Amino acid sequence: MSEKSQSLERIVTILDCFSLEEPMLGVREVARKTGLSHSTTGRLMANMKALGILNQDAETLGYTIGSKVLAWAGIYGASLDVRSVSLPIMVRLQEKTRETISLYVLEGKERVCIERLESPETVRIVSHIGLRIPLYAGSAGKVFLAFLPEDRREEILTTTEMVPLSPCTITDIDKLKAELNKIREQGYAISRGEWILEAAGVAAPIFGHTRHIIAALTISGPAQRFTYEKINEIIPLVTSGAEEISQELGYFPQSYSQ
Repeated sequence: MSEKSQSLERIVTILDCFSLEEPMLGVREVARKTGLSHSTTGRLMANMKALGILNQDAETLGYTIGSKVLAWAGIYGASLDVRSVSLPIMVRLQEKTRETISLYVLEGKERVCIERLESPETVRIVSHIGLRIPLYAGSAGKVFLAFLPEDRREEILTTTEMVPLSPCTITDIDKLKAELNKIREQGYAISRGEWILEAAGVAAPIFGHTRHIIAALTISGPAQRFTYEKINEIIPLVTSGAEEISQELGYFPQSYSQ
């Protein structure tokens, strides 16, 4: 690996240390998290501060994510038409269900949350925008796998180590493939405790004008509240919501002859 590539990898590793739970970190904390030396970490973080990638508090000397990263995030968000189209429909779904509504897009072999409306209920499953989850676990991930082109799906399934995230995670590839076939037939996916043991969710695919899946819409909450009856109520809501978003993005399930 070249010196430039190594420096870039280290910068990304440093940025990955910051989270909603730990938005401010000192050099010593980042060095411990990354395994880099204190001097290397301090030099890189000082350079990142000079470039606007990090900010530094004058009193505590702790670092936070800088304005340049926020600008990049804004550009990334602006490119995601699916988010702006989906948000009004997500708001409507939350008002109807009082559960958490999430929107995921595909990045590599993971799904990434790009929008999330938290349930107003006291008992709820709390997560955050930017969360990355393997595709084999949870309703949204299974929706992506089910509706991806077959060659892409096979590539992901054969190159992904299916580490159990909970006792309910499906790690048997044959069992997962049977589940994906069922999801394609019915048009939605259900999960209970597959990546968070106490969580349940229902997801449906969102398609773009190219007729490929581009996002997944989910309604999720505590498993104890997601009874069989409630899931049956949620299924038509999440599928119709996803269909409405797809149509606004230019997708039509049938082509009409002139």
